[in-house]
Amino acid sequence: MDELYIGLMSGTSCDGIDACLVSFSNDEFNLIGSLYQAYPDEIRQSLLDLISKQESCLDTLSILDHDLAAINTLAVKRLLQELNVRHDSVKAIGYHGQTIYHCPQDEHRNSMQIGDPSFLATRASIPVVADFRRMDMAVGGQGAPMVPGFHQYLFSNPVETRAILNIGGIANLTILPSFETEDIIGFDTGPGNCLMDEWSLQHQQKPFDENGDWAKQGSVIPELLKQLQQDPYFAKPHPKSTGREYFNQHWLAQKLTVEVKPQDVQASLAQLTANSISEAIKAYYGKIQHVFVCGGGAHNEFLLSLIQAQLGPIKLDSTSALGLAPDWVEACAFAWLARQRIEGLVGNIPSVTGANKPVICGAVYQI
Repeated sequence: MDELYIGLMSGTSCDGIDACLVSFSNDEFNLIGSLYQAYPDEIRQSLLDLISKQESCLDTLSILDHDLAAINTLAVKRLLQELNVRHDSVKAIGYHGQTIYHCPQDEHRNSMQIGDPSFLATRASIPVVADFRRMDMAVGGQGAPMVPGFHQYLFSNPVETRAILNIGGIANLTILPSFETEDIIGFDTGPGNCLMDEWSLQHQQKPFDENGDWAKQGSVIPELLKQLQQDPYFAKPHPKSTGREYFNQHWLAQKLTVEVKPQDVQASLAQLTANSISEAIKAYYGKIQHVFVCGGGAHNEFLLSLIQAQLGPIKLDSTSALGLAPDWVEACAFAWLARQRIEGLVGNIPSVTGANKPVICGAVYQI
């Protein structure tokens, strides 16, 4: 019998919600349908300001918490209506929420997502599984990345060591060894699209640089690129994770000490993303045979060409080659994580997050 789950994902790009309806039948996975629900401009700007400044009054935070839950509810109802599926046939919603703070480093480690899951559960009339990260953090983990378990479930191969590269606002890498005796590795490599997107919005009034066309018009500034790459995050060993609260326009502004052409900065940011990703992959040369890309960056042809140029014989493909379009991988992962929680199964991978043990992740909200 098919089990239906919805996955909702809003990542570090802070642009909107990916919503997917998936089925699990005898452990077989099938994407039934999907849609994208954009954030209104004022919501996105409020989120970007909150995340980059790391300060807010409680009233503003409360309004955002409510508004995001309402937008996610709209996405769920649209999805079910378009697919002609009844809400009571869905077992649960895997709900990531919107991360506004991620601090995995010290004894006060925490990760905060907003978008009230109780509101979503009552308005959608479907149980909601949310707050996936903090149980992993409670047992010493980084709480991120959370999707490598789904990557293993859907994409691992017994004869080929694969890497799954997600390029969202932040880029993360999962290495799936062909041998079951080897640990899965996963970590955030650094900025994906976030710096390029904010620079494009600031100077082109466009939310992203389509196909990397603007970056392609510029020339890399060697001194700037060198300074950006000297950030200590890139040299950290895994497990490691980061977010927009670290890599943002304030971080970039500290490095821009002279007047430069905006398109040259964009070219340098594209090269920074490509270099940090490529260096992470090349650290496992001799093991990785194939890299599959997902996330919004999978559509940036210029960025992918910069990465491929550094990978030599390692082939770069979209996750479409594995049967799942790159735009929906993370939303599907949270549907899978919801199923893990409902079934009482482990949701984290300690070799990825640094947790001291595997744990069941997520809290259930239902009426």
